[in-house]
Amino acid sequence: MTTTNPLRDPRDKRLPRVAGPSVLVLFGVTGDLSRKKLLPAIYDLANRGLLPPGFSLVGFARRDWEHQDFRQVAYEAVKENARTPFREDVWRHLAEGMHFVPGEFSDPGAFEALAMAVKELDATRGTGGNYAFYLSIPPKFFPMVVEQLQRCGLTEHGPHSWRRVVVEKPFGHDLKSARELNATLHRVFPEESIFRIDHYLGKETVQNILAMRFANTMYEPVWNRSYIDHVQITMAEDIGIGGRAGYYDGIGAARDVIQNHLLQLLALTAMEEPTSFSAEAVRAEKAKVLSSVRLPDDLSRTTARGQYAAGWQGGERVRGYLEEDGIPPDSRTETYAAIKLEIESRRWAGVPFYLRTGKRLSRRVTEVALIFQRAPHLPFSETDTEELGQNALVMRVQPDEGITVRFGSKVPGTAMEIRDVNMDFAYGESFTEHSPEAYERLLLDVLIGDPPLFPRQEEVELSWGILDPIEEYWAEHGRPEPYKSGGYGPASADLLMARDGRAWRRL
Repeated sequence: MTTTNPLRDPRDKRLPRVAGPSVLVLFGVTGDLSRKKLLPAIYDLANRGLLPPGFSLVGFARRDWEHQDFRQVAYEAVKENARTPFREDVWRHLAEGMHFVPGEFSDPGAFEALAMAVKELDATRGTGGNYAFYLSIPPKFFPMVVEQLQRCGLTEHGPHSWRRVVVEKPFGHDLKSARELNATLHRVFPEESIFRIDHYLGKETVQNILAMRFANTMYEPVWNRSYIDHVQITMAEDIGIGGRAGYYDGIGAARDVIQNHLLQLLALTAMEEPTSFSAEAVRAEKAKVLSSVRLPDDLSRTTARGQYAAGWQGGERVRGYLEEDGIPPDSRTETYAAIKLEIESRRWAGVPFYLRTGKRLSRRVTEVALIFQRAPHLPFSETDTEELGQNALVMRVQPDEGITVRFGSKVPGTAMEIRDVNMDFAYGESFTEHSPEAYERLLLDVLIGDPPLFPRQEEVELSWGILDPIEEYWAEHGRPEPYKSGGYGPASADLLMARDGRAWRRL
């Protein structure tokens, strides 16, 4: 199978993919996501020549701003957070297409003003009636915003133009709310025009899971139950909730990370080879995996949850979760979650997948680790292989993107002594070109209309179907177990693995 660079035009590998004429309307332009990720990513795309000359950006927020005020906010965000070097000529050209519309989501007049603004951009900047609406706002406002867009005609397009809507996770807080959210969006936009952002899927190292599996003959033959003992998928953070108390409490680690990021990583790791890398082919294989996931019968022995307590981290004393500003003293929200899943398929029958995520852990790391079975026979004495573990293939998503292979090797010397060693591939050392930030790739895909990296409705609902029984069980069974900040998580998570005769990879 041949693969193409996703940032290249498939018709000519020498040509970059460049977005066509378009307007991006950004709701929630005053939030942290906009300032730290979206505005810098838009500049970086422009700086790399991937946006058309007439590209325009419209901010919508409850602020008494003029166009120049919005441009100043965007300028500061770009200067502070852009990945590529700042170039005055690029910024000046991009800023010419930046406009601002003040208003409340409930104000029909504000949306009429928005409709007039984008139509004016069609006339003055040649944006062709192509509009993408980015809803970087709480999901409770989605119905109001999409209905306002429909009422003022902004969701209707001609035969040669398009309308798209982009929504950020969380896609609901359970299966019922996810279905209600999807119904709201589908009343106005067809499924192919809905882009659900999971920024993890835009990371180069996540995409490389597919490249490594299907572009190399050495891995796929052993990527199955005959050789793999178990799989560990980890997203550990060394920070607390920061200023996100209003969002995080009541959501928790499992809904915030496992339902989307980790189950998507599981699907990419376990899926069968697609017939192509088209959106429909990749999504179909991921959906097959998610529909084959089964929970063990006894959730008391196969799940764990915790809540970070006060401790030391980075040489500083840090507060526990219940001491954070805005957190109720009786909160039962978990900041650590671990679960064991099984996949009922010919490839993975009997291979457990262990997923864990947590805050205030010893270090920040996201990885997928395939742990291989032990060799069926070792023609060595016990003392020769005292330190020998299991072979492992570890795909590191962050912060040190790359791949590690762990295998046994002879120690130099006259004796036959075997020891585990690591062979590392690091993106930063192997490629001179810096990896684009995830939001660069995803925003470009939205403007081009390329959906492979965006989960569709079926995947979202299948993921909630996996998590909902766990959340219901936890709601009925006590509180999360406290664990010390700067450590490795609650003891119940270690016990979960020990019952199977296994152990978590050390953070």
